Amino acid sequence: MDLVAACKAFVAVSGHGSFTVGAAAARIPQSVASRRVAALEEHFGARLFTRSSRSVALTGFGREVLPSARRLVELAEAVEHDAEQARMRPFRLAVPEVCAPRPLARLIAGARAHDLNLDPRPAGPDRRAELARTLEARAAVVAAPPDDAAWRVPLGLAGRDDPGGAAAIHVESLRAGRAGRDARRRRVLLQAEDDVPHVRDRVRRLGHSVGLQPAQVVVTGSLVAATAEVLASTDLLLCSRAQADELGLHWRPIGELPGAARGYDVTARSREDVARVRSLPPALIGHCLGVPGGEAPWA
Repeated sequence: MDLVAACKAFVAVSGHGSFTVGAAAARIPQSVASRRVAALEEHFGARLFTRSSRSVALTGFGREVLPSARRLVELAEAVEHDAEQARMRPFRLAVPEVCAPRPLARLIAGARAHDLNLDPRPAGPDRRAELARTLEARAAVVAAPPDDAAWRVPLGLAGRDDPGGAAAIHVESLRAGRAGRDARRRRVLLQAEDDVPHVRDRVRRLGHSVGLQPAQVVVTGSLVAATAEVLASTDLLLCSRAQADELGLHWRPIGELPGAARGYDVTARSREDVARVRSLPPALIGHCLGVPGGEAPWA
């Protein structure tokens, strides 16, 4: 027997002096109210009501039990209310600034369907980790080496000009003097999101190994400014294919670094909060990050 449901029926019927009216007030069929009250009487081993063809009245036993039954119903309703409030309390999640508005909106909507009211907070790599560490965010999607990451986002170089079907771009082709004076000014621009060792250092080492000048590999502070530089010149932006599509740039993988990628994982002070984020369909976060197909290894 569901004691709370039975007490709700008992309280409703006693308050209206009728099974029909009480059941309607409790939003249950009259037959259900009758069965629940009967089950409660059987459980207690005593009658709660005296019944007539037109009305019901509390017995002496029923009058003694009613206050406690009413408190139980009120407490159950309070628990349900508090649970609903807790479920809808914003769950602040630090996410990369590269997440585009539409995938981020889909993430929020999708999380709500799984009873998680996400409050995404875009931030740079170091700031995201700090937000989780200081509990300013419940959890954070942080940079991680691709081989150990939950999400892996392939990186390439994007420019304003259509490469004409070329499968890959070789950084060696940007070496000063390879293609005349214009090539001397060509740079590889890295976003703040890629200013992490497993991305930045690999690109710099590659540039050094193929003879690029140090000034040809640059970390920029603003994606907007970097995109403007690419649109106004022959510079190239290190980014994901999804980001290039959003910015209207032409993307190609890097010939010398076919495995170049951003890696992401979830961190939080609480294991429960990590599990809560990972309980979402992996593609919801994956699409925000630019993962092809949006999946993660545990999908």
